[in-house]
Amino acid sequence: MGLDVQGADASWEATSVILLDTNALIWIDSGHARVRALLRRRDRLYVSPATLLEMQFLQEAGKIRLKSGSLRWITEDDRWLVDEPPAAAWFLRAADVPWTRDPFDRLLVAHALVRRWRLATSDGRILEHLGAAQSVAL
Repeated sequence: MGLDVQGADASWEATSVILLDTNALIWIDSGHARVRALLRRRDRLYVSPATLLEMQFLQEAGKIRLKSGSLRWITEDDRWLVDEPPAAAWFLRAADVPWTRDPFDRLLVAHALVRRWRLATSDGRILEHLGAAQSVAL
């Protein structure tokens, strides 16, 4: 197919783009203090479609309750954009994340790696595996 998945993150560069982990969006929705500094930064913020699905699952399971009531606020908020990476590269890269069995963590990490963006998260396991150059600790 000519898809160069290996080259997707071959020359990692720090950028001013940050992908928000699901916990970051949940905290933004609730006004949590841990995301205030992130929102003051001048970085461009993006949300993954995987986060939209994970938040829907969490809401349906009763694990979170969104202040706004629905996920529509995420797609309409002008503080970030929803990004859609090429599916083949994204899912093949997710298959190369063997250190977690959480499908959403795999997809979010892969999304950040494919785009060469930093991932804003409080997840210790993700922070450990990505390191400071590829993540933003919340």
